[in-house]
Amino acid sequence: MKKLAFESLSEKLTGVFKRLGSKGRLSENDVKDAMREVRIALLEADVSYKVVKDFVARVSERAIGKDVLDGINPAQMVIKVVRDELITQMGSTTEHLNISSNPPTVVMLVGLQGAGKTTNGAKLALLQKSKGKNPLLAACDIYRPAAIKQLETVGAQIGVPVFQMGQEKPLKIAGEALRYAETHGNDIVFLDTAGRLHVDEALMDELKEIKSKLNPDEILFVVDAMTGQDAVNAAKAFDDALGITGVFLTKLDGDARGGAALSVRAVTGKPIKFAGTGEKLDAVEIFHPDRMVSRILGMGDVETLIEKAESAFEEKQAMQMAERLMSNKLTLTDYYDQLQSMKKMGGLGDIAGLLPGVNAKALAGAQLDESLITRTEAIIRSMTPKERNNPNILNASRKKRIADGCGMQVVDVNRLLKQFEQMQTMARQLGGLSKRGGRGGGLLSKFLGN
Repeated sequence: MKKLAFESLSEKLTGVFKRLGSKGRLSENDVKDAMREVRIALLEADVSYKVVKDFVARVSERAIGKDVLDGINPAQMVIKVVRDELITQMGSTTEHLNISSNPPTVVMLVGLQGAGKTTNGAKLALLQKSKGKNPLLAACDIYRPAAIKQLETVGAQIGVPVFQMGQEKPLKIAGEALRYAETHGNDIVFLDTAGRLHVDEALMDELKEIKSKLNPDEILFVVDAMTGQDAVNAAKAFDDALGITGVFLTKLDGDARGGAALSVRAVTGKPIKFAGTGEKLDAVEIFHPDRMVSRILGMGDVETLIEKAESAFEEKQAMQMAERLMSNKLTLTDYYDQLQSMKKMGGLGDIAGLLPGVNAKALAGAQLDESLITRTEAIIRSMTPKERNNPNILNASRKKRIADGCGMQVVDVNRLLKQFEQMQTMARQLGGLSKRGGRGGGLLSKFLGN
């Protein structure tokens, strides 16, 4: 299973809090020892030294206070202080895209070469399209080989038009793209600007010129979340030159140590607005500081999990599923459909990382194999429609035919049928809770759209 963002930092902080909790009442020295470990964990995560120093000082001042050490559960109070300060560190509130009251809104994407401006610009365009906007992508990077072709390719994949003028000057392309949007009803324009391997004067002068002429509503600095303090230094350089309005952290699905996410707000004063969470063009999230901190501290992120479920399950399908579940009429066809919806939410590791108290590494040790889903799908596809809708008719000869058809063993078919039987039992229990208005029914309704 792949590593999750901040996994190493999360493990270290969780270890610190576990040791604090085992002590019962805390002394001032206990808190100081814990803060020393927190400082080391943050520095190893490539967080800026000054940011770490200021953060630990703020936490220590609050954690050594009388209200914490004399409290009923001082360890939990210390954890709350750390959580509150981490949220403040990352921005406190969720920030959204600045939408102009006089369209088209102009969003300028800036950053170093390789940060992923082109692909992630398309992700933002798709996100805005899903909200009813009519976006336009503008190819202003005339230097990187195949940059224009790449933008046209991702634009075609998401059904968003791309404006390009070949090797014309970027300033002219940006201006003409704006005029094109005004005459064609595009209410938001994403400018895919050029990057360099490092910050240089020519790059900044070009970007300053575009900013001066177009006065963009948003200047988003796109940065790889795995680059740590280097990302923060680049962010500050772009902010000093252009006055960025926000940050887009890419590759947050990888082994991001945490340095960029925990430092960039403190260094630039500008919010993280979006996070790229995978390679697919719909793998983008609005950045919620409180949810991200909960993930870092191993507290899960149920809100994001529910949002993923709601977007993966179409409302009509969810209503039909809820009705069949309540009447105990689930079939293997339904089971197959739910596997498809779960795959839309990401891999099992992605989902596990959002659950409170779930250790992704422990799950990997338990061999939570993604191929299990593939094998289950293959078995169900090997069945006839009649068998899927009425698995009770599956005798020995039918099971052998199904196993031969998907290249597996009869024992694999029996295992699937056992799992399905267990799911039906759980469905009956949840259905009973829902009818009685219990908590399980509330959660079920949330996921199934009722």
